[in-house]
Amino acid sequence: MQDEQQLAAEVGRRLQACGQRVTTAESCTGGGLAAAITAIAGSSAWFDLSVVTYSNEAKQRLLGVPAGLLQQYGAVSEQVAAAMAEGAMRLAAADWALSVTGIAGPAGATPGKPVGTVCFGMAHSGSVQTTVCHFSGDRNAVRQQAACFALTWLRDALPPY
Repeated sequence: MQDEQQLAAEVGRRLQACGQRVTTAESCTGGGLAAAITAIAGSSAWFDLSVVTYSNEAKQRLLGVPAGLLQQYGAVSEQVAAAMAEGAMRLAAADWALSVTGIAGPAGATPGKPVGTVCFGMAHSGSVQTTVCHFSGDRNAVRQQAACFALTWLRDALPPY
């Protein structure tokens, strides 16, 4: 598997080739996506902003995630990942938005949502897609796998350069 910086560099090349920008809304990755992206020299040409919304209150206040979604589905859900991506798009001057919300562990598991459960959202052109992954390993491994997955997902959605 490629590391986050290699993936971010590839994402950057593709975004630059089509003249587009990305933004991120992160929870369990705690800014890991933004760190990988901004480690690439010149990323300001294709990266707009990142919001780390670790608490439910921050998800509501900064990204406009409805309290009802959080209550009904929980923060680790495709519904909340979609709302986070949509909220990031409203904040940013970007063409794409990625969101990540999950349970990195070691605590936080709930029935049906074990440690390693991560939900992703990707918004583009007025639509949003979501997906769920189940990663293994310790907290750092889950966070790294989540960042790599998000960048790979975006890379694969972008046109080749």
